Amino acid sequence: QVQLVESGGGLVQAGGSLRLSCAASGLTFSSYVMGWFRQAPGKEREFVAAITWTGGRTYYADSVKGRFTISRDNAKNTVYLQMNSLKLEDTAVYYCGGSWQCCSDPKGYGYWGQGTQVTVSS
Repeated sequence: QVQLVESGGGLVQAGGSLRLSCAASGLTFSSYVMGWFRQAPGKEREFVAAITWTGGRTYYADSVKGRFTISRDNAKNTVYLQMNSLKLEDTAVYYCGGSWQCCSDPKGYGYWGQGTQVTVSS
């Protein structure tokens, strides 16, 4: 069966960096747009970043543009999210997802990981 497993979350001070990874199995990884979403307590899941099938195009939410970078390694079936200059408001559970179509609508994602907690402290 399809599995997406996120890792790399944790506690970091504001201004710091984290790198999230999402390892996929059970699917033809290169056939999927991969995205990162996040959900803070009491809020809806929101789009963070997405990358197209071969990594040719990337998309970002305005709130993370210039600070976060999404990338993928199709040979390793893994998508990454490098997060720099982290802010308190970046605190959330981060989820990776796989979609047949691009890019920012969570309804378009058929597969999701279990999430990894990112907490930014002052």
